[in-house]
Amino acid sequence: MTVYILKCADGSYYTGVTNNIERRIAEHNIGIDNTCYTFSRRPLELVFYETFQTPSDAIFWEKRIKKWTRRKKEALINSDWEKLHEFAKCNNATSHEKWGKE
Repeated sequence: MTVYILKCADGSYYTGVTNNIERRIAEHNIGIDNTCYTFSRRPLELVFYETFQTPSDAIFWEKRIKKWTRRKKEALINSDWEKLHEFAKCNNATSHEKWGKE
């Protein structure tokens, strides 16, 4: 199973999971389903993919990546592990690193 990220024509990102990456990218670009997020955002460019051993692992990572911020997804796309780690930190006032220090 493969988790993938597409860059849409409007600059947004779409994250999905498939058992056949070539077929799925073609389906997105052809525009089979007009209710799909990518339908009105074609053409699409594959910018990241990773293959997993089990469907459950792939689905777990797809759901996780979908919740990420744009800059965190871009760090993953660019294999910038330092920024990915930095962007994963909680920076709000209730962060364990800031709690009681203000």
